[in-house]
Amino acid sequence: MRSITALLATLFILLSTTQKTFSQEFQLSDKAFVSLLTCGPGNELYSVFGHTALRINDPVTGIDAVFNYGTFDFDTPNFYLKFVKGDLQYFVSASSYQDFVYTYQYYNRDVYEQRLNLSHDQVEHIANKLRITLTSNDRFYTYKYFERNCTTMVADILDTYIPEKIAFKTKDKGKTYRKVVTEYLDNAFYENLGISLIFGSPTDRPIERLFLPEQLLEGVSSTQIATGSLAQPVVTVYKSTATRKASAWNNYYTYIIACLVLLFLSRNKIVHRTLLALLGLLGLFFYVVGAYSFHAEISYNYNALLINPLFLAMLYFIFTGRATAAKYTVYTCFGCIAIYIAILLNKPYLVLVLPLIALISGLLIKVINPQIFKVKTA
Repeated sequence: MRSITALLATLFILLSTTQKTFSQEFQLSDKAFVSLLTCGPGNELYSVFGHTALRINDPVTGIDAVFNYGTFDFDTPNFYLKFVKGDLQYFVSASSYQDFVYTYQYYNRDVYEQRLNLSHDQVEHIANKLRITLTSNDRFYTYKYFERNCTTMVADILDTYIPEKIAFKTKDKGKTYRKVVTEYLDNAFYENLGISLIFGSPTDRPIERLFLPEQLLEGVSSTQIATGSLAQPVVTVYKSTATRKASAWNNYYTYIIACLVLLFLSRNKIVHRTLLALLGLLGLFFYVVGAYSFHAEISYNYNALLINPLFLAMLYFIFTGRATAAKYTVYTCFGCIAIYIAILLNKPYLVLVLPLIALISGLLIKVINPQIFKVKTA
């Protein structure tokens, strides 16, 4: 966390400096160029999908700046509430190319560069668009998972100033948003599980645009303009030396063990009711946040059919000794689970939730046991 805070502080210093540096219109030489920078994934969840930025370089005037649409402020009041609600403001910042590359070398993340084959006028238009954005309130934008992020903002700028749109050519074409995200989180099991559960049905539609850094790199590489290819061959600026290692705890096996342990411990009445309460509250959270948030991706969350708010009603019936009502609620929950499994038959994360389905089914079966309604406690 300290390293993140230090990095953000550095970015704010650079922002205040670059606002003065870029207060006047760029007068670029014929040697100036724009390049797309694509950075590899990091270890933090917010960086696991990589990063995109634009470089403006003019060896004659000495300008060599990187514009970054992925900056946010942890000190924003109600940061997490704003992020969940979907009105957190991200903003564009700028740094020197040297500092940008150094940061990614420090975190041992790949950096790739694609120099764009643009006319002098196009280079100046893009450079001055970035300059004006940086020094005005337009630098702020409302972040959206798939529609407005560091990659889509850069793609929109390029689409504005090149005659042809960036080619929608990527290995992910035809996949759903959910499947793309699931594949990127293949080595981060619990993050994958959590995101799979929080995302709703809108993420099950095929991707409609390039929204990840690697996708934009592929699209730009495939784009043809009147003079030929939009981009020159990809240059590796820095290659990460990190190796992917299987986690000893962040994996499917520890998840299965945890579910089995919880199922065993649920023989205790207090543990059993606590688990039902926590799961019921989580299901209620899915419903509330889906209605509250501006993020369309987490609305209509059918995962609440499994992690069901009805568990809270069931607990009420249990505590009030209404065994019949509790049993009918159990049958209703099992019906919801059956519908849930049917929905997941063609989804990429069915296997991920099978242990959770088994755990919840076990908890529900225990409710049907009449012994649970006895007033006596062990």
